[in-house]
Amino acid sequence: MKLGLRTGSMMILAAAFAAVLAFASAPQPPDDAGDLFKSKCSMCHGPEGKGFSAIHTPDFTDPKWQASKKDAELKDAIKNGRKDTMMKGFGDKLSDEEISSLVKYIRSLNSSKKK
Repeated sequence: MKLGLRTGSMMILAAAFAAVLAFASAPQPPDDAGDLFKSKCSMCHGPEGKGFSAIHTPDFTDPKWQASKKDAELKDAIKNGRKDTMMKGFGDKLSDEEISSLVKYIRSLNSSKKK
C-alpha cells in the first residue's frame, strides 16, 4: 500500500514539475503596452517612438503629429496597415484590446504632455 501511495505522489509531483517547465518555457505575452510597443513597433518607430526619417516613419513624440491623428485612424493603421507604406497590419497578430493599449501608449509619447 505504501508503495502505491509513494508512486502516485511521485507521478503527481512529476506532472506538476512538467507543467511548471512548460509554462516557464512558453513565450509570455508582453506585460504592458510599453513592452508590446517594443516588441512589435520599435524596430520601425524607434524605441522612444521618434520614428526614422530614412524610412519615413512618424515621430509619435511630435505634438503636431499627435494632434493630426484621431484614435480611430491609429487603430485602423495598426490593425490594417497603411497602403503604399511599409506599415503592415497587425490585425491577425494583436487583439482589439492590445491595439487599443498601443494607441494609448502612442498617445503617452506626446512630448507636449511630458513637461
